[in-house]
Amino acid sequence: MDARFAFAQDLAREAGTLAQRHFTHREALEVESKGLQDWVSAADREVEAMIRTRIAAAFPRDGFLGEESGAAAAAEGEAGAVWVVDPIDGTACFLAGIPAWCVSIALVSRGEIELGVVYDPNAEEIFAARREQGARLNGVPLGPLTARRLADGLFGLGHSTRVPAEAVVGFLADLLRAGGMFVRNGSGALMLAYVAAGRLVGYFEPHMNAWDTLAGFALIREAGGWTNDYLSGDALESGNPVAACAPALAEELGALLKGRI
Repeated sequence: MDARFAFAQDLAREAGTLAQRHFTHREALEVESKGLQDWVSAADREVEAMIRTRIAAAFPRDGFLGEESGAAAAAEGEAGAVWVVDPIDGTACFLAGIPAWCVSIALVSRGEIELGVVYDPNAEEIFAARREQGARLNGVPLGPLTARRLADGLFGLGHSTRVPAEAVVGFLADLLRAGGMFVRNGSGALMLAYVAAGRLVGYFEPHMNAWDTLAGFALIREAGGWTNDYLSGDALESGNPVAACAPALAEELGALLKGRI
């Protein structure tokens, strides 16, 4: 696992550099719609293919699950380890020229998130965590998370067209009534990393896919934060609700989430 952790950080940087080159010339990219407000570009596919090729060469017995490769690839692992990858989380922002996107790489083994790396090449920030060994931002340890109330800072909120608008609108109203304030930057993985860094007091999204979630959850847990049990059921294939916060907020956030997750 030591080798995989070092490899994941180097790989995230390499992937971010490749994605950044495409970001600079994004007007030349071929873009397709996967559904309402859901886009994929040639950059997403090229970056994921590069990541998958590097992993296959370095750890050929590991499985791979990527946003663009599909869930079937996860069955290829023989060593109990599956890499879960979003090559560009925040594609809509990426294509719009908004620097709110990142590379997200996690490794899951036998029901545990062993490591997570989120790299933001625009800010030159790499968030990295390994299970039971802490989380770091550019090598500096993260945590403890000190927020005591939802009103103590900004709360990250996500939404996708996979769920009805009411699923997030109702929560938003409750959050505002509790004295909270929300932010959405278009990248769930990056906002989860911000929770781990203490920039956001928490995060909620009614449904997220595994490739957007797992690296951020590794970071938050290793920074001492609270997360819901995301990997229950068939989360790798179908996703689940996502909730996370500073530890002292777990009870307050839990009350708002009652009946929602």
